[in-house]
Amino acid sequence: MRITETDQTESIGAGESENISLEAVANQPKRPRKRTTAHAEVANKSKNPKPANSKTDTVLKKLRLTKGATLEILVEATGWQPHSVRGFLSGTVKKKLGLPLVSQVGKDGVRHYRLDNKAKAV
Repeated sequence: MRITETDQTESIGAGESENISLEAVANQPKRPRKRTTAHAEVANKSKNPKPANSKTDTVLKKLRLTKGATLEILVEATGWQPHSVRGFLSGTVKKKLGLPLVSQVGKDGVRHYRLDNKAKAV
């Protein structure tokens, strides 16, 4: 059944809603989507390299020192909790990056972590 304009105007009474033709809705011109610049910005951001002073770089720099770094030094440098630093050393440095991480207790009884270029990565 096709509803015409005259039928719609005549059938509207008190408390009745206006009937909209499905054909009229289907034939409406489609509006083109607006292209925002947000997509271009995201694409440009992904091309940029990671920041020069990331926390990973900071930790690796401290681990490359000849004495190495204590847990306290790494906690202060990153702002992480001690268990997060230990997890980073185990999961990221040793497993993901495959770097030879050495852990030694010094004469003062404090554990030092360092990267040993001579040792084989496990």
